[in-house]
Amino acid sequence: MAYSTLLTSLEAGIFTITINRPDKLNALNKEVMQDLDTVLQEVENEASIKAVILTGSGNKAFVAGADISEFNGLSSSEGRALAKRGQDIFFRIENASKPIVAAVNGFALGGGCELAMACHFRVASDNAKFGQPEVNLGLIPGYGGTQRLVQLIGKGRALEFLMTGNMIDAQTAFNLGLVNYVVPQDELLPKTTALLQTIASKAPKAIAHCIAAANAVFNPAKNGFEEEIKAFGECFDSEDMKEGTAAFLEKRKPVFTGK
Repeated sequence: MAYSTLLTSLEAGIFTITINRPDKLNALNKEVMQDLDTVLQEVENEASIKAVILTGSGNKAFVAGADISEFNGLSSSEGRALAKRGQDIFFRIENASKPIVAAVNGFALGGGCELAMACHFRVASDNAKFGQPEVNLGLIPGYGGTQRLVQLIGKGRALEFLMTGNMIDAQTAFNLGLVNYVVPQDELLPKTTALLQTIASKAPKAIAHCIAAANAVFNPAKNGFEEEIKAFGECFDSEDMKEGTAAFLEKRKPVFTGK
């Protein structure tokens, strides 16, 4: 499928989504958000997609923020609707049944940092910069940033980050637990691809259950331990579990089919 603001490619089950507005440092506008919403449906529907890399075009930015020009003149109710739309799309990333990993090159600011945090984990190039500078505009993050930042790095550090609006570099982000790896820029996509190739070789239903059970930790409507019990039991009904255990006992590599 063709998108006006995204480039996509599929190779060996790894689907790469590249936000493609390099002249605007890949800033999120209405069109990008609509394309993200649509491409997430493609990810869920297309069986050949096993895992996803989300990145930005060019060498300067993953996503440098939201398109601030679209904020001018909005009322309170329109602002709430904008935030709700963004959160709904980012929840779809967070709750996707297939792993979605952010490959962060350059700036990940404002909505870009929020987008990266909505992914299941993050790999950063050594030139990456993270920040939630919304207070400089008299705003706060609206796409889930206040919540996910606390989840990822803790309340005290998150509040400092949110209230100062300061940027941090990739190594600091790694030290805080915001990213899983920091690599040279030319190794960013190869490293992310290698990680996802490993994940894509596992049982797809088990991967989906891992995502759902881990997300339940932060869902007040769910008991994460009960979700784990339920998912563990459901695995026993899958062909992949039977294949995995048989392969282990037979000392061979399993061949998972997602059934």
